[in-house]
Amino acid sequence: MKFAWIDIRRVPTEQREAVIDAAIHARVDAIVDDNPETLRTLPATVKRVLAVGSGAVPETGDSGTILLYPVGEEEQLTSLRTRGRNGADEMAALVNVVDDASLTLACSAAIAMPFTVVQFRDPTKIPLEIVIAAADRSAGTLVCQADSIEDAQIIVDVLEKGSDGVLLAPRDSNDVFDLVRMLQAKTPVLTLDKLTVESTQSCGLGDRVCIDTCSHFEEDEGMLVGSYSHGFILCCSETHPLPYMPTRPFRINAGALHSYVLGDDNRTNYLSELKAGSPVLAVGADGRTRRIAVGRIKLESRPLLSITAVAEDGTRVNLIVQNDWHVRVLGPGGSVLNVTELKPGDQVLGHLATDKRHVGWPVGEFCVEK
Repeated sequence: MKFAWIDIRRVPTEQREAVIDAAIHARVDAIVDDNPETLRTLPATVKRVLAVGSGAVPETGDSGTILLYPVGEEEQLTSLRTRGRNGADEMAALVNVVDDASLTLACSAAIAMPFTVVQFRDPTKIPLEIVIAAADRSAGTLVCQADSIEDAQIIVDVLEKGSDGVLLAPRDSNDVFDLVRMLQAKTPVLTLDKLTVESTQSCGLGDRVCIDTCSHFEEDEGMLVGSYSHGFILCCSETHPLPYMPTRPFRINAGALHSYVLGDDNRTNYLSELKAGSPVLAVGADGRTRRIAVGRIKLESRPLLSITAVAEDGTRVNLIVQNDWHVRVLGPGGSVLNVTELKPGDQVLGHLATDKRHVGWPVGEFCVEK
């Protein structure tokens, strides 16, 4: 789990008390300030990080306080590391990366220090990638300074690993809560159901949507799509070889444009609503999920096939897809099933939702779909 360090040094005086209260309430990992008196008022539930100047290292800090010291050369790093080894204080190095030499220093700090905070002059995230790679097997904690919530989201995704934590100087208390929510967000593990095919039926011509994403799918991954908000079938990606055409490991031939696709936060979207940049949910045959982005959707008129399947509790699920052999869904164990070869009694994987939907959000209301 990624964590937040909140830097209150630049928070306006009128906002400071609210920001500190928000940080404590949101259970951030640490609060950073250059005033030891402020840090002494903090409860034990939050780390205290004292930002010291670029002069001599203080003789000692308060018990339990991490001393954050700016490091600009190897000799300073060696001094901090030695002091930490002697057990005098818990030390953290702050490295401002502006060139190759300071990048090398940041890598050394991330390997050697228990805590390293890095800030970058330039907007590129390439230097952060290098520091993350250097610190990959280190026991230390890497914290990266972010300029905004959006910047923090990019930081935690760098190299699919991100830094361990994010340091943010918030504008107000809302920034604190937004950062914590962003860092804690994770996609759920879903319970997938075995659905038994009841019937298939040609629907004639209609509009279907292919979802081209910005990610490669695994062989047992797809998306949950369905005609009803209460039930979905796991549509297979075009990761598996097909005759007459190359694989499209980023694509889901999802279904008719009216269909729901299950997304993050238990929300659905119509396939027709998706566009470049929309967030969607990749779902594995074991129920694991991950958030990915749409690159584009491709809506075209094609012959359609209606698939009706039933769950063990009698719930009926429907999916309307392109009526072609190369369109596939996933069955138990991640088996790949061509939709035109489905017959009554075959089993497919799906997901049953407990709520109805209003503009995509789950709502406990009476609603009949058929």
